[in-house]
Amino acid sequence: MKSAVFVDEAKILVRGGDGGNGCVAFRREKYVPRGGPSGGDGGHGGSIYLEANPNDNTLLRYRYNREFRADRGRHGEGSNCTGVSGEDMILKVPVGTLVFDGQSDELMADLKKPGQRILVAHGGKGGRGNQHFAKPWHQAPREKEDGEPGEERQVRLELKLLADVGLVGFPNAGKSTLISVISAARPKIANYPFTTLEPNLGVVNADGGTGGRGTELGRTFVVADLPGLIEGASEGAGLGIRFLRHVERTRLLVHLIDTSDTAETDPLKAFEIIEGELRAFSEALTEKPMIVVATKLDATTGPEETRGIDGLLRRNGAGVSRDFGGNGRGPEGVAARHGRRARSASEARDSR
Repeated sequence: MKSAVFVDEAKILVRGGDGGNGCVAFRREKYVPRGGPSGGDGGHGGSIYLEANPNDNTLLRYRYNREFRADRGRHGEGSNCTGVSGEDMILKVPVGTLVFDGQSDELMADLKKPGQRILVAHGGKGGRGNQHFAKPWHQAPREKEDGEPGEERQVRLELKLLADVGLVGFPNAGKSTLISVISAARPKIANYPFTTLEPNLGVVNADGGTGGRGTELGRTFVVADLPGLIEGASEGAGLGIRFLRHVERTRLLVHLIDTSDTAETDPLKAFEIIEGELRAFSEALTEKPMIVVATKLDATTGPEETRGIDGLLRRNGAGVSRDFGGNGRGPEGVAARHGRRARSASEARDSR
């Protein structure tokens, strides 16, 4: 089955509904001479809101439909009848969407919680009918107000996935394999670079529960698998570094390094290259807690491949994990370690 296209940027034009015009009318009723003005007000135009929807994970719906206009208000009528106001329009966006003004590029909102809303285009106000212009010296007014036009605005949407743990590394380092083993995610896996062309999310249970048959689900966290990085990605090589925005919100980074004998890049050099690309994108990424996972140990002849990494990380106060191997026991240990580190990182951030 063909998977949906992942879209994390979109530009849309939104316009609130115009307000209805006020009405010029006079009361015409038997036995009521000179009934006076009875023109009703116009209805207000509908407004446009953006709402965070937890069931969406892409901005695909705004790739082709880029103009949205709310319903206009109806005109006022006689007998002091006010026109019907236009309905508001609610546009669903994924949780984690940043909303920018298209002209000034000012951040309008960060929709990080499900159901969170922001008003992006006000509807126009309805005009007043001639009943409002009656005065003792002007008892038969024929003036009325036209409705105000709705607000029009260019809006730029940028999606940053909400995840607790982000997987980074060279292409074909085992990121997709890891997320497919520790979660129910099923990304494409193949023995060639750039198999992953878009981020994948997986929910991992750190306590081992499934939630089935009355058992407790336990504590969970979300892992994001990003497309592979290569040297020069910050300058546009490969798929570039634009997908790195999706790990800016993570609490923990997991750097996977291929230590097999067939790896094209030396593990120590691979670590330094990815660190450089993360730093080129954002200094904040290099300050996040990190776990380094040596992958494909079943295809490694000896432990020498990870000794250089051990020395480097020991100088930085970290360590290298050798849990993820071909024996099938490693991924569970990695998942548990990720869960503990993600929780400790979250507690440290909340205490600040």
